[in-house]
Amino acid sequence: MYLGCFVICSVACCQLKAQGLDFKLLNRLNPNSHKPDNYWLQTSNSAYAVAPTYTMGNMVYGLLYKDKKAFKNGFETTLSVGLGIALSGGIKTLVNRDRPTQAHPDHIYSYTYSEGKSFPSGHTTLAFATATSIALQCKKWYITVPAYAWAASVGYSRMRLGRHYPSDVATGAALGIATGYLSHWVTKKILK
Repeated sequence: MYLGCFVICSVACCQLKAQGLDFKLLNRLNPNSHKPDNYWLQTSNSAYAVAPTYTMGNMVYGLLYKDKKAFKNGFETTLSVGLGIALSGGIKTLVNRDRPTQAHPDHIYSYTYSEGKSFPSGHTTLAFATATSIALQCKKWYITVPAYAWAASVGYSRMRLGRHYPSDVATGAALGIATGYLSHWVTKKILK
C-alpha cells in the first residue's frame, strides 16, 4: 500500500516536467563543460560494480564455506537490488520523462548519451538499495556511514553529469532505501 502511494505521488510530482526548482538546482550542479569529468563518471559507474560484487561475494563465500549468514546477506542484497531495479524500470516506463539533456540541450550538458528515460534514477536506486542492505546487515556506524556516503555520491554524480534531475535522484534514493528494508523483512521471513 505504501509503495503504491509512493509511486502515485512520485508520478504526480514528476509531471511538473522539471520546472522551477528542480531545473534550477540541476543547472547549478551541472558544470556545462565539454571537458570529461572522469571522477564523477567512475563514481556513477561504480553502482554497477559494487552491487554485484558485494552480492555475489557473499553468496559464493556462503556456499563455499557453508556460511549461512553470508549466503543470507547475499540473497537479501540480491532481492533488494532486483526489486529496486524492477520498480525503477517500471516507473520509468510509466512516467516517460525525458532526460535533462533531451529536454534542455542548450542548458544541460552530459558526457554520455542515452535514450533511456530519466525518472527515477536507476543508478541511485541501485546504490541506495545496496547501501541499505549493507547497513541493515552490518549495523556498525563505520560501515553504514561510508556505504551511504558512497550511495549519495552516486546520486550526486548523476546530477553533476547532467543525466538526472534532483527529483529523479531523490526518488531513486527513496526507492532504494524502501526496497532495502522490504528485502530485509522478507529475508527474515524466508531464511530463518
